[in-house]
Amino acid sequence: MAEANNNNQREIWKAQVLTLYPDMFPGPLGLSLAGRGLDDGLWSMRTFNIRDYAHDRHSSVDDTPFGGGAGMVMRADVVDGAVQAATAEAPELPLVYVTPRGRPVNQKCIQAWADGPGVTILCGRFEGIDQRLLDIRKPQEISLGDFILSGGEPAALAMIDAMVRLLPGIIGSDDSLTDESFEHGLLEYPHYTKPREWHGLNIPDVLLSGHHKQINAWRQTQAERITRERRPDLWTLYSDTSKTAH
Repeated sequence: MAEANNNNQREIWKAQVLTLYPDMFPGPLGLSLAGRGLDDGLWSMRTFNIRDYAHDRHSSVDDTPFGGGAGMVMRADVVDGAVQAATAEAPELPLVYVTPRGRPVNQKCIQAWADGPGVTILCGRFEGIDQRLLDIRKPQEISLGDFILSGGEPAALAMIDAMVRLLPGIIGSDDSLTDESFEHGLLEYPHYTKPREWHGLNIPDVLLSGHHKQINAWRQTQAERITRERRPDLWTLYSDTSKTAH
């Protein structure tokens, strides 16, 4: 269990994680800006070990699936013990279950959770969780992408990182948050820094011009080009939204 220091000034943003592997947390979230924010009490993290809510001396959390098939299924009654404990601790937090069957997560979801009091994330393992737990507790089912992980923990780490970086005081400059991929429906434009010439490649002249209007226009054009080439799905949505706005 990892928890940040108390902040008496305001209610801090909370992350709760239900997992069979609590030692995976805070993991990378304990480093860099997120870790500094955790130490400074800008946000908190608590883990609930699902195995603690098992009912037998072997601490069993899974069993064979009815109807046959490969793999094991996490028991609804065991997982529900952890869900109830987390809900009692912070009833105001939405419950999110990370699963390949879920709705794809995007920046809008991340921003909404970051703007709220926090989030409780349920991490599955094996073939998943008994459907009855999902039917009764009705978590938001969210997918990190169209690929399979060994469990929900890496997805939870990625999602919490995305939320925490949006919290006040974590990142110094507001421009770092607003001027990046997905914030305005486009992928981000290319970035350059010193040296001015490297491997025969030079910085685009416009970035050295000092003309901010021209620089902004170049960046917009580049963002549109990259989005159109690499993410036609985003480009279509951006184009349709732009037409509606005008």
